[in-house]
Amino acid sequence: MTCKISTFLLFGALALALPLFGQAQQPANIGQTLSTLADQPATHTGFVFDRSMMQLAQGLLESNGMDAHRAAAAINSIVVDNYRYPRPAFYTPEAMTSLIDSYHAAGWKHLVNANQTVTNTAQPKAPVTDLWLHFSGADIDGVTVLSRASRDMNVIQLTCDLRPLDLLHLSGHFGIPKVDPSAVMVPAPEGK
Repeated sequence: MTCKISTFLLFGALALALPLFGQAQQPANIGQTLSTLADQPATHTGFVFDRSMMQLAQGLLESNGMDAHRAAAAINSIVVDNYRYPRPAFYTPEAMTSLIDSYHAAGWKHLVNANQTVTNTAQPKAPVTDLWLHFSGADIDGVTVLSRASRDMNVIQLTCDLRPLDLLHLSGHFGIPKVDPSAVMVPAPEGK
């Protein structure tokens, strides 16, 4: 990925993949909303790590601090989508509001980087990261990370059964961004 991705992006990506396995309910029309978030068409690439691929990666997870049996059971899938724009993009505030509202209605918790400005979220000079988490009790069963930059947007979705600390062990692997220690992730303001 070409943009610097924060902890927030890591958590957000995990959430989108949940509906693939009947866990957290994904909001309706998310794919369509993401494709129209910017003011111009994008080239799109993506890949999926399904359950069998995750089992093959069990050793890598173990070497990064997760118990091998826990790691194999913790992640069901990872979906990564990359959008590239031919020129700097303007992210339509109304489309972003619709995306946020859809996740909120489906029971997802939204986190944002407190260091972002309103101006930078529509026309980013620095990457903007949004994170959505879906919980089942104290465990996270879905994560979605949305990272928007001037000429690219990345969406990472995970279906999982993770403890919050497990997310740190996964950063930097399987397309999940490395945790950015300078990001200050806070709950989004009410209605955002």
